[in-house]
Amino acid sequence: MNDIVIAFNEYFEIIDARSPELLRDVFHLRYRVYCIEQRAPGFDASNYPTEMESDSYDRHSSHILLRHRPSGEFVGTARLILPDPLDPKKLFPTEQHTQFDPTLIDTSRLSRQNTGEISRLVVIRRFSRRRDELFHAIENGTSIEKWTPAKQRRFPHPMLALAVGIIHMSVEHNITHWFSVMEPALNRLLGLYGLQLDPIGPIIDHHGLRQPYYVNLIEMLERMYKDYNQYWELVTDYGRVSPISSRHVSGPGIGFSALSVKAER
Repeated sequence: MNDIVIAFNEYFEIIDARSPELLRDVFHLRYRVYCIEQRAPGFDASNYPTEMESDSYDRHSSHILLRHRPSGEFVGTARLILPDPLDPKKLFPTEQHTQFDPTLIDTSRLSRQNTGEISRLVVIRRFSRRRDELFHAIENGTSIEKWTPAKQRRFPHPMLALAVGIIHMSVEHNITHWFSVMEPALNRLLGLYGLQLDPIGPIIDHHGLRQPYYVNLIEMLERMYKDYNQYWELVTDYGRVSPISSRHVSGPGIGFSALSVKAER
C-alpha cells in the first residue's frame, strides 16, 4: 500500500461536521486560529464575543474537521461553499471581493450548480509549522523546488489531509469546479502535491495579500493521476472517490466512506 495513505490513516481522520455540536467545534477552531494564533487582518477577537468565527456563507457550506488520531484533538478544518439553494445566482466570495482577468476565465460558461469555493483552510499553530517554514523560505528567496517536506515527515503536511476531505465533499455534492482566495504561498504549498489552483486575477488586500484562483477539479485529478500518483491515490482512495466523469474512476463517487473519513451527525 502507498506509504502516504498508511501514514494518513495512522495520524489523521476526516470528520464530516454536520451536527450543531461539530459545527461549534468548526467555528471555535476558526476563531482560535484566525483571531488568537494568527491575529489575521479583519479577524479582531473583540468582534467574536462567543469565540465562534462564522459568516453568512456557512449556511450553505459543507464543513470538515481534521482529527489527530494519537491525541484525539481537532487540529484543522475547512469548508466548501456550495451554491445557495435560496439564491442560485448568489456570488461566491472570490467573485465578490476580487477582480478576474477575462482572458483567464469566463464565468458565464461555468455551471454554477457544479461550482463551489474552498475556504477557511486552517490548521492549529503547532501542526502548521511546516506551512510556516515554507512561507519563511519563500520570503527569504528559497526555491520551492528545494523544499522537500516528504523527506522530513511520514505524512507531508496537514493541508494535504484537509485536501482529502475537501475532495470528498466535492464528490458528495457534485462540485467539479473550485474558486478560492488564498495566499500565493499556500497555493505553492498545495502545488507540491499536484493540488495547485490557477490564478485568475491580481493579488489584492483581503484579510492580507491574497489572489483569486480557479480550477477544474476533474482536470486537476487527471494531472495528479499522471504526475503525482501517490497523492492522487490518497485523495481519491485509489480512484474510488472521484468526479463521476473522470476517466480513472474504478467505481461511482462514494462521498464519506473511504479511508479515514467519517460522517458524524
